[in-house]
Amino acid sequence: MDIAEVKEYLGAEWTAVQECIADSLKSDIDLLNQTNRSILANSGKQLRPVLALLTARGCSADGSVSEATVRYAAAAELMHNATLLHDDVADDSDQRRGVPTIRALMGPTVSVLLGDYWLVKAMDLILGDHEADSKVIRIFSKTLSDLAEGELLQLQKAQSGDTVEDDYLRIIYSKTASLFEASCVSATLSVGAPDQTVEAMRSYAVALGRAFQIKDDLLDYDGTESVGKPLGVDILEQKMTMPLLGALVNAGPEEDKRVRALVRDIVGHPEHRDEIVDFVKRNGGMEYALARLDLYVDQAVEALDVLPESFEKELLVKLARYTANREK
Repeated sequence: MDIAEVKEYLGAEWTAVQECIADSLKSDIDLLNQTNRSILANSGKQLRPVLALLTARGCSADGSVSEATVRYAAAAELMHNATLLHDDVADDSDQRRGVPTIRALMGPTVSVLLGDYWLVKAMDLILGDHEADSKVIRIFSKTLSDLAEGELLQLQKAQSGDTVEDDYLRIIYSKTASLFEASCVSATLSVGAPDQTVEAMRSYAVALGRAFQIKDDLLDYDGTESVGKPLGVDILEQKMTMPLLGALVNAGPEEDKRVRALVRDIVGHPEHRDEIVDFVKRNGGMEYALARLDLYVDQAVEALDVLPESFEKELLVKLARYTANREK
């Protein structure tokens, strides 16, 4: 699936979202404008606003979007980039999407301040005169709370080394799926869709977000440098993701105890990374994670059954399948 072709298909509505993002970030401070333009020039796939527009079209009675749809879609992208600016500081990241991070170029303080700026601009965009605005501001506010809780739970589990699959699923919901959820649910509300459709799109987005993160975690073990970051970072950061958790289940309690000790000690012994990667691959961790990935992709596709047939629905299905097959 070519995301660029989907954006081209969205046409004027996609252009409106891009203009909305750019306009919301304008300032009379030249340094701020230059830095924002640099971030926008390396915006990645922009899946969240793409999902928002496709969702609104697929859920509306006449296949059109509203002015609120454009604002919400732009807000989702602003919030996503804001969290990345903050994550780069929390993770001491020097690269993202194959280019130096703002943290690396300008320091952690600038990265945090820019993240705050983008968050405020995201919230400003949501506040208009559409009847759904009050609901949507609460949805995005919950997402921010989820993101913070997910980050802290991940940190706690990295220190304790006792992550189990339920912990992992909560973390990836909070850190990834919750913003997919906000993007799709806000878009559904923006076109006045019925409650049944809102809940179906919530289910689609949560399953899609979980699948997306599991795929990212698989790429950390078996991707290429094209993902835009070094491989094996999760282990070095003591993050126990689905491939490792699956291998631990398959290997049994004694190996579980031994490998968890290696993960806890990885900061002082980074050479253990290769041993852990080998353990994951020998004990079926990749296959375990792939099965979970396929499960969530299927859940996402099934949730779309409530929508009438349309090209937008077909694209939403393809996006779910694309999540499982992408290489970066």
